[in-house]
Amino acid sequence: MNDIIYAGKHPLIRSVDKHCHSSWEFIYCTGGTGDLVFEGLTIPYSKGDIAVIPPMIPHSNISSDGFTNIHINMLDPTLTIKSPTIVKDDSNQFILAVFEAAFFHFYTNRPEKTAFLSNYGNLLSTYLTAFQTTQPHSHVIDEIENNIIRNYADPNFELDIYLRSFPFSYDYLRKLFKKEIGVTPHKYLNDKRLQIAAESLSSSCNDGYNIAEIARQCGFREPLYFSRMFKKKYGVAPRNYIARGASRTAGEEMDDVKILMD
Repeated sequence: MNDIIYAGKHPLIRSVDKHCHSSWEFIYCTGGTGDLVFEGLTIPYSKGDIAVIPPMIPHSNISSDGFTNIHINMLDPTLTIKSPTIVKDDSNQFILAVFEAAFFHFYTNRPEKTAFLSNYGNLLSTYLTAFQTTQPHSHVIDEIENNIIRNYADPNFELDIYLRSFPFSYDYLRKLFKKEIGVTPHKYLNDKRLQIAAESLSSSCNDGYNIAEIARQCGFREPLYFSRMFKKKYGVAPRNYIARGASRTAGEEMDDVKILMD
């Protein structure tokens, strides 16, 4: 299941003659635009699109200006897709990374080749299923979300300045972000910082960092402000959260001892 049996690349070409495969075909367009032509159906595609083509469906690939792609064939992918479909990669290009890695390992002689290809097949099926059923965010919102995740730990990260660097009004971006993500950019940033701080505080492997240090590592300049926001979100002060985490960890360790003794 999800077995990758072939991987290939097309350099810049303008057409692929009508053909079909006994396996599933996945085509990632890495450049250009074109049309996949089926019997009674034409599907346009462009860079960043992934064509999913079930077995034994004749098709050709036509482009006036040319296209480049990476294509993968798989046996029995765990997909609910039943007909030719286009799935769009997101701005992180996670699916492209899977295609490139699968292509590389398909042509290596490394002993772990089979294990890598199996994992890439599972990952590709998971991504395609998730991206097919999830309404993609607009490019600008993807970019803002990615930037927040990259910079959450920087206390000097100025989200307002970053948002005003776009060629859109500040209020428009704020409303669009809330519409697509569910919260405003500032709440998203604050929640991300608090979430990661909570994970650090409850971890038994926090290397002895105190609350002020964890606050700074998660992007908070002022420990007092951090403590106030943390309590508002989680209902307890950070030091109590640490104690609760330590108590829980101790309980889990005792359970492990009991299991070993049984």
